[in-house]
Amino acid sequence: MKKIGLVGGISWTSTVDYYRYLNEGINEKLGGLNFADCLIRSVNFDDFQRFNAAYDWDATFELLVNAAEDLKKAGAEAIVLCANTAHIVSDRIAERVDLPLIEITTAVAAAIHEQGLKKVGLLGTTYTMELDFYKDKLIAAGIAPVIPESQEDRDYIEDTLRNELGRGFLNPETKKQYLAIIQQLIDRGAEGIILGCTEIPLLIHQEDVAVPVFDTTKIHAEAAVAFAVQSCE
Repeated sequence: MKKIGLVGGISWTSTVDYYRYLNEGINEKLGGLNFADCLIRSVNFDDFQRFNAAYDWDATFELLVNAAEDLKKAGAEAIVLCANTAHIVSDRIAERVDLPLIEITTAVAAAIHEQGLKKVGLLGTTYTMELDFYKDKLIAAGIAPVIPESQEDRDYIEDTLRNELGRGFLNPETKKQYLAIIQQLIDRGAEGIILGCTEIPLLIHQEDVAVPVFDTTKIHAEAAVAFAVQSCE
C-alpha cells in the first residue's frame, strides 16, 4: 500500500472527513483490518485565509509546500491538498516536491464525465468561483462551469465558509440560502452541482438537491484510495 500525505487544516473540519473517507475506502478495497497508511500535516487555517485574502499566492504556496515537504521527508509517496482553493498552487507544489500530487479537479472532472454531464454549477470560495485555476481545468475537460451570478451570493458563500463551516458551525438558515443559490444555478441550466469547497458537503447533501451533486471531499479521497491500493489489487 502506498503511503498518502495529507496537507490538512484547511480547514480541520473537512480534514476529518478526508481521514474518514480514506480509511473507509481502503478497508472497502482490501477488507479485514486494512486501513490507510497515511500522514497528516495540518497547517494553521488563519494563515491560509490571510494569505488568500491578500491574494498573496506566493505566501500560500510557501505555507503549503513546506507542509508537503514535511510529508515527503516523513515518507509520503503522494500528496493530497485537502482543499479545493489550495489547488491554486498545486502545480507549483507538485514541481517543487517531486511527488505525485492527486489533483482534485482531475478527479471531479472524471466523476462528472461518469454522469454524462456537460454543464455544472460550481460553488466554492470566491477564489474557486471567480479565478480561472479551477474553471479552466474543467473547461479543458469539456465541462462548462456556471457560478452564482450575484456578487452578493458569492460573498455570502465565502463568508459562511470562513466563519461558520470552517469552524464546524452548521446553520439551518445558511443551508436554506445555499439551496436557493443552487436552485438559481439549476434554473440557468446546471445539470449538476460541484460542492467545490471541502466544507460545503458538511451542509449540503445529495438528498437536498434535485440534480447530481459532486462532493469534492469524497471524490478526492476516493482518488487517493485508488492511488494507495493500485499495487495491492
